[in-house]
Amino acid sequence: MPTEKKISSASDCINAMVEGSELKKVRSNSRVYHRYFLLDADMQSLRWEPSKKESEKAKIDIKSVKEVRTGKNTDIFRTNGVYDQISEDCAFSIIYGENYESLDLVANSADVANIWMTGLRYLISYGKQTLDIIESSQNNMRTSWLSDLFSETDVKGAEQIALGTAVQLIKTLNPGLKNVKIELKFKELHKAKDNIVTKEEFIEVFHELCTRPEIYFLLVQFSSNKEFLDAKDLMMFLEAEQGMAHVNEDTSLEIIQKYEPSKKGQEKGWLSLDGFTKYLMSHECHIFDPEHKNVCQEMHQPLSHYYLNASHNTYLIEDQFRGPSDITGYIRALKMGCRSVEMDVWDGPDNEPVVYTGHTMMSQIVFRSVIDIINKYAFVASEYPLIICLENHCSIKQQKVIFQHLKKILRDKLYTELPNAEESYLPSPYVLKGKILLKAKKLAANCTSPEGDVTDEDEGAEMSQRVGNEAGEQPNVVTQKKFLLSKDLSDMVSLCKSVTFKDFQLSFQNQKYWETCSFNEVLATSYANEHPGDFVNYNKKFLARVYPSPMRIDSSNMNPQDFWKCGCQIVAMNFQTPGLMMDLNIGWFRQNGNCGYVLRPAIMREEVSYFSANTKDSVPGVSPQLLHIKIISGQNFPKPKGSGSKGDVVDPYVYVEIHGIPADCAEQRTKTVNQNGDNPIFDESFEFQINLPELAMVRFVVLDDDYIGDEFIGQYTIPFECLQPGFRHVPLQSLTGEMLPHAWIFVHVAITNRRGGGKPHKRGLSNAIVPFKELCGLSAVANLMQCILALSTRLMSGDNAPYVLFNLTGQFPTMEPQGLIPEMLKKSVTAYDAGQADLLKHAKNEVLENLKQIHYAALTCDLSKISIGSAESSKPRRSLGAIPEKITGDDEPADGDH
Repeated sequence: MPTEKKISSASDCINAMVEGSELKKVRSNSRVYHRYFLLDADMQSLRWEPSKKESEKAKIDIKSVKEVRTGKNTDIFRTNGVYDQISEDCAFSIIYGENYESLDLVANSADVANIWMTGLRYLISYGKQTLDIIESSQNNMRTSWLSDLFSETDVKGAEQIALGTAVQLIKTLNPGLKNVKIELKFKELHKAKDNIVTKEEFIEVFHELCTRPEIYFLLVQFSSNKEFLDAKDLMMFLEAEQGMAHVNEDTSLEIIQKYEPSKKGQEKGWLSLDGFTKYLMSHECHIFDPEHKNVCQEMHQPLSHYYLNASHNTYLIEDQFRGPSDITGYIRALKMGCRSVEMDVWDGPDNEPVVYTGHTMMSQIVFRSVIDIINKYAFVASEYPLIICLENHCSIKQQKVIFQHLKKILRDKLYTELPNAEESYLPSPYVLKGKILLKAKKLAANCTSPEGDVTDEDEGAEMSQRVGNEAGEQPNVVTQKKFLLSKDLSDMVSLCKSVTFKDFQLSFQNQKYWETCSFNEVLATSYANEHPGDFVNYNKKFLARVYPSPMRIDSSNMNPQDFWKCGCQIVAMNFQTPGLMMDLNIGWFRQNGNCGYVLRPAIMREEVSYFSANTKDSVPGVSPQLLHIKIISGQNFPKPKGSGSKGDVVDPYVYVEIHGIPADCAEQRTKTVNQNGDNPIFDESFEFQINLPELAMVRFVVLDDDYIGDEFIGQYTIPFECLQPGFRHVPLQSLTGEMLPHAWIFVHVAITNRRGGGKPHKRGLSNAIVPFKELCGLSAVANLMQCILALSTRLMSGDNAPYVLFNLTGQFPTMEPQGLIPEMLKKSVTAYDAGQADLLKHAKNEVLENLKQIHYAALTCDLSKISIGSAESSKPRRSLGAIPEKITGDDEPADGDH
């Protein structure tokens, strides 16, 4: 087991810097030098070796350091020929001297870069007194909390507890840890003597096993160089990183009280590393936007404007040729939010129709039992309409039995009203709430006899023919044949009359809005490839159901997005078969409260719009989004079941997949982290352009790298529209869809928009402001609040006089130089003014958002003497919940409001 100490304080960082690290020194013209950097023991200078300079010149005085900049955010980095080969997470720059020179460095890992950046920022703030100040300010909230826990467990007051008790106590604090690992850590440290553990030993083992350095480094970024977050620090984090609106100190204090484990932290309003970790692991920092846990889309549009969660051969629980039929198939599908179930009904013994796939060897279910189950579970997961796709192969005698069962069991749930010929579209899911629709064959409107001929629909015969061909038997040619249909049963079919599809032009001319066509997967694929525009336009008005090819006798699944991109509403899936395709289906229907209905993209609904399903470029009229994902770390990855001979060792890596229209499909993978499934650190960033965000999904997949064959550990699939920005935890699901206990991926998500538009809370700043962000030392993903925070270290001169003031009295905030200012700051002011002026011309909503961010950042960071008051009141405003229309600098603020 690794014995290196976990970094969890600035003291750890500074000690590591004194020991030194090999870093790459980047210069202009693609030059990169390997140098050994170390901090002098007196913490006054940073040195490197070897160097052609004299030893006294190969150093930087800590006092001269102006700023420590994260990532590849200097001119030298941006113009270097090896820019693309350098990891953003391993790069950092030290800005020093009166001329703002930069020392541009690349560490061997993100952890090493974080150690140097954290240690240097503390040294800039506190100088020689750094270690003393850290020890006194921290005065160890963790130690006091763990001491209290230990004392509560040590009921005898013996200052020691049994090894087994200590193991269980740590397991309670971190449920993902394995007992054997905790016990091994006690023994590895040679602390467990005679199976007894002291308080100091307990605290040390907790520190080693439960510290997450990646979260510590995140905490110190926002902590104003403290070992904890106070209410203002947490406010900045929530607003700048997590995208939360209307945040105030009360919001922060509520979070601190909820998640901070130490009494001292709760009393003082401080969030320690352990409290911050607990908060980031909570449901509040889940990657899935909680807004989408309930029905959040408009439900008043025509039924044809929605995707429906649909099941194929719902009665099957294994393959579709030899597998058993069982009513549990219906229970499972309906509980999962399925809104279209299927049944093939045939004549059965004792005049009771049965459900199974004809021409096969599978078992049979009594039709009445299926209807009973549907009646019981139809609206358990969703109140919106359920469609029963009834494939009727029964004699007239047993059709009458079907009619009686439907009438007696479903009663008024069954929707039988005749469609209104004057309408052009189907009713909405809202209007049809609590109703069950039959999709089946229907007699002509002018039929007056008790029965009549209709064309048979037999998907099972296709499948049977396919099986026969593969077995070498004489193929049976499947021809469309007629069969007798009872008028009583026909009259139960209203809005989903099954008709045969001929071609698009005939459908546009003659098909009624209440008529529905079913497409074999192969035929649908052909139309999607050869007539993508027509297919989309057809589906604006008519319901289209796509069912799997008869070649899929193993009940494998087609890719539903191949047909969703054409607007096909009912893509029938084999719910009994897990894997990628069902992951996509389950993930997709999460986005609207799992109600089984998802509103299709506007470009697929509007009559005048044109969209081709096979577009490999941006979509006209739709703003492409840039998705930035950083895979930071993983937690508690289990060993795949039945895997190779490596014992419990896991060598994980993560795939990020984008599924959507062809232009959006992409994937990236992280490096493999060897022999670490407990807390592997990946620290790798990826960027994807999403051209049709409304149809895109993101899938995270964790695999175990094995020379025999990489094995599946877990996955999570989420619609793009459900992503929450900021630092988030992604839960992992098994191959069959169950949540893996305590298994997570820790990620950072940012979404920017190249053309404006999109969801306001997801929209990043426009290109106009990007040069300003770069001069602040930040990437294009940063928001304005982060820029102001980065600039704050440069706004004051050595004698504490302000170089720059923010003037908030005009149309938008301006930066006003106070006399001569350093060249770098002058460039920042110029870029800021140019960017804001351009925004004012083209994106007024964005200016308002920037205005809020500037005020908030100014108040939070105490940057300079800024007066903020409203025209109606002289009372200073500290909260940004409601920015007044006019903001003046005339009112004198109270102390502490500068």
